[in-house]
Amino acid sequence: MEKIKMTTPLVEMDGDEMTRVIWKMIKDELLYPFVDLKTEYYDLGLPEREKTKDKVTFDSAYANKKYGVSVKCATITPNKQRVEEYNLTQMWKSPNGTIRAILDGTVFRAPILIDSIKPAVRNWKKPITIARHAYGDVYKSTEYRPEEQGKAELVFTDKDGNEKFRQTIYDFECPGVLQGQYNKDTSIRSFAHSCFNYAISTKQDLWFSTKDTISKQYDQTFKLIFQEIYENDYKAKFEELGITYFYTLIDDAVARVIRSEGGYIWACKNYDGDVMSDMVSTAFGSLAMMTSVLVSPEGNFEYEAAHGTVTRHYYRYLKGEETSTNPMATIYAWSGALRKRGELDNLPSLVDFANKLEESCIDTLNDGIMTKDLVGLVSEGTKATAVNTLTFIKEIRSRLEKKLA
Repeated sequence: MEKIKMTTPLVEMDGDEMTRVIWKMIKDELLYPFVDLKTEYYDLGLPEREKTKDKVTFDSAYANKKYGVSVKCATITPNKQRVEEYNLTQMWKSPNGTIRAILDGTVFRAPILIDSIKPAVRNWKKPITIARHAYGDVYKSTEYRPEEQGKAELVFTDKDGNEKFRQTIYDFECPGVLQGQYNKDTSIRSFAHSCFNYAISTKQDLWFSTKDTISKQYDQTFKLIFQEIYENDYKAKFEELGITYFYTLIDDAVARVIRSEGGYIWACKNYDGDVMSDMVSTAFGSLAMMTSVLVSPEGNFEYEAAHGTVTRHYYRYLKGEETSTNPMATIYAWSGALRKRGELDNLPSLVDFANKLEESCIDTLNDGIMTKDLVGLVSEGTKATAVNTLTFIKEIRSRLEKKLA
């Protein structure tokens, strides 16, 4: 069959460890045979980030702004152990955090559901989409560890050099640790608009949660901006569609989420969204069954897997051992990016390919062929066969070929 043509490149961001290995498998088996793939390639693997002093991460983010759509492999955010393991000159920041800050978007994460896997929370019947603010908080914080007695202060000086605010954070009588984080109204407003628009486009209720009773400036600013934008710009449309906007404290939201049947968008600040998306995806089945897309206010899109680099499997792979690593979220990152590229470039054949690729994935799973992480999760009485990663991808390919024939 003739390969599907692309007119505009995708920005391709390669990654680390086992997901980097799977990345190549997906391209070789599921993309190259069917699509004349055009990408602008950036290697975000940790060795290349070290070599370029992390410039490659910034370059990839600005390329996303240029071309509008990117697809990203999972990457390592180094800790002290990784600095030693990879002989790094410094503890490079999260590539996802850097890219999100540059694009100033919102991350929407939703589980991939199949009939044979029931959520661990028995009353969940519909997907829960996590909307994660993609700017500021701990990911762009400044940290310091004082090793002696001394006073830590929070100081704000205006652009003319006038000190407008000074307050003691703590008088340290022993070693400790400090962290200063920030956010800005423009980004919070973009986050709110993205959430309200996504709720309208998907016709789902929107929940938002912070801890404004404790954080009376930082979290309260989020709450007030969301409420103002809802009242002024979206309330009438929400009422017309019969959907609701609901604010509550995050601890109450967690309790409500566990008791609910799902079927809504849960908007969270950056760190909260990071944690809650992992909780939701695991409760629905697996971290490898979670889609993730970053949407910027300018209409740029970055698709990625919600999970990490699967280090444990990678060490086994390096020993020559066979692994059964779930590639579903990474495949969906590619299909999501290709679909969006097709929509923006008016290429229905590319959109159709992305849809058929996802259908082939679901058909394979519904036929009981899956990776080991899912076999233990299927409903009682369902026949499931565990296969290695490459075999699973080849099974998807065989079904995809039939759909495209």
